[in-house]
Amino acid sequence: MKILGIESSCDETAAAVVEDGRRLLSNVVHTQIDIHKQYGGVVPEVAARSHIEVINPVINKALTDAGCTWDDIDAIAVTYAPGLIGSLLVGTLAARTLAIIHNKPLYAIHHVEAHVYANFITEIGGVGDSEIGNGLKKLAPLPSSQPLFPMLALIVSGNHSNLVLFRDHGDYELLGQTQDDAVGEAFDKVAKIIGLPYPGGPSIAKAAENGDPHKYKLPKSKLDNPYNFSFSGLKTATLRAVQAQTGNDYTFPSHQLAELLDDVTRNDFAASFQQTAIETLVDKAEKAFHDFSPASVVIAGGVAANQELRRQLRERLPLDIEYAPMQLCTDNGAMIATLGYYVAQKKDPVDPYDFEVTPSLSMTKTPWA
Repeated sequence: MKILGIESSCDETAAAVVEDGRRLLSNVVHTQIDIHKQYGGVVPEVAARSHIEVINPVINKALTDAGCTWDDIDAIAVTYAPGLIGSLLVGTLAARTLAIIHNKPLYAIHHVEAHVYANFITEIGGVGDSEIGNGLKKLAPLPSSQPLFPMLALIVSGNHSNLVLFRDHGDYELLGQTQDDAVGEAFDKVAKIIGLPYPGGPSIAKAAENGDPHKYKLPKSKLDNPYNFSFSGLKTATLRAVQAQTGNDYTFPSHQLAELLDDVTRNDFAASFQQTAIETLVDKAEKAFHDFSPASVVIAGGVAANQELRRQLRERLPLDIEYAPMQLCTDNGAMIATLGYYVAQKKDPVDPYDFEVTPSLSMTKTPWA
C-alpha cells in the first residue's frame, strides 16, 4: 500500500511516498529557514504564503522521485493538527482537492504523533533523488528494525515536549508534556540571548562543542507530575546568569547582552544550557523507562537530532536505541505517510468535503485504536 504524505504544519512544505508503513520511496522537503532567520523565528503569515507557492511542485516532485503516478497511490495522509492555522490550511486544502480529483481515501494525521513514526521507516526505495530539501541519498542509515510495543516515545521539538507510552498503534497514553515552553523553543530563546543564530538547537549544539557544560550551574524544574516538563525557568535562569556575568542586573535588556559576550563565554553558556536541558529530558525518560519497562524507546521531533541527547540516552538506558536519521527528525512528509498507513488499517477515511484543521490539539484527545 503506497501512501502520499503531506506536511505543512509550520515552516516546512513536505511530501513523501511510503510503502507499507516502512519503505521510503521519496522524501521532498522545502524549508523556509532562510526566510524566517532574519526575524529570529517563524512569521505565520509569511509561512503560509510560502507554502502556497511550493505545495504543488513539492507534491509532484515526491511522486516523480517515487516513480509513481496517481494510479499507484492508494491513499493520501495529511497533517491537520496541531500547527499554524494558515500553514495547516494550505496543506489540507491541497490534500482534500487531490483526494477528490483522483478519488483517493484521505486520512487526517496528528503531527506530533507522526514524529514517532519516522522511527518505523526501515527501508529505502524510489527511482530518484530530491533537488528540493532532503533527498534519499542524503539519509543516514535507517533503523534495522521497527520499534517493539510497548514503546516509550520522547517527542521533543520547537513546540512540543511529550513523553508518551505506546501500547500499540493508536493505543497510547500521554504520560507528561510541557507546562510552558517546549525544549526547542527554549533553545531558540537562549540562542537569541547569547547571540547565536536561529534555529537555536543546531547553533547551540555547535557552540557547546567548544564550551564547558559545567561552567554555569542552572536549575532543573520540579513538578508534581514527574513526567511533565518545564523549560521557562531554565530559560529565565540562563538570562539572569548572562546578565550577572556581564555585570548587569535583571533590568538590563536581553537583546543587548549578546554584544557583551566573548566567544569563550558564549560557548560556555551554550554548553551549560544544553547540558541542563538535555539532562532534564533524559531524567524523565529514564524514570519512565524504569516505571513502565517498555520493550523499546524512541526519540522524535527536531530536538531528537541533538547528539548530546542521543549520547546521554545511550549512557543511561540499559537497551540499544536505534535512531531515525536526523533528516527525518525535523518536519517531513515521510512520517505523515508512515503513520497514515497504520491509521488506514484501523480507521475509515475522512470526508474531504467536510474536514477541518485543529491548530491546538493535545495527544490526550487523539488515541484512535
